[in-house]
Amino acid sequence: MSSLSLNGRTVAVDADPNTPLLWVLRDHLHLTGTKFGCGAAQCGACTVHVNGQPTRSCVTPLTAVGDAPVRTIEGIGSDRVGSAVQAAWVAHDVAQCGYCQSGLVLAATALLQSTSRPTDAQIDAAMAGHLCRCGTYVRIRAAIHAAAASL
Repeated sequence: MSSLSLNGRTVAVDADPNTPLLWVLRDHLHLTGTKFGCGAAQCGACTVHVNGQPTRSCVTPLTAVGDAPVRTIEGIGSDRVGSAVQAAWVAHDVAQCGYCQSGLVLAATALLQSTSRPTDAQIDAAMAGHLCRCGTYVRIRAAIHAAAASL
C-alpha cells in the first residue's frame, strides 16, 4: 500500500509500483476523466499534472510519481487558471466528442500557469502532440487566448 497526493489530498493506493498512473487513476481510484488513447504517450488524452507539469500518465509508472502532487481533470477546477480554462472551453464550445478534452484542458492550464499571455506559436507548441479527432484546434486556441485574457 502506498499513498498519492491527488487533487489536493492524500489517497491510499493498493497497486503495483510499476502500474502506469493512468490505470491507478482509472481502475484503482475510479477517476475516469483521464482517458486512455494510445498507450504510447502520442495522443495526449491521458495528460495529467505531476508536480505542475503536463505528464502522459499512460507511460508514467506509479513509482515515478513518488511524493509529487498529481492533479487530474477532476481537480483542475479548484485551480484559478484551470477554472478559467474550463470556463473558456465552455464559452468557445471547444468540446465535441470530448474524448481528448481532459488532456487538452490540463495542457492549456499548464501553459497559462507558465506563460500568462501566450502567442499563437506558444499555444501551438504547448498543444503539439494532443490529437483532437473532431479538429477543434481553432476553438482550442481561441479558448486559451480567452482564458488568458480573463486572468
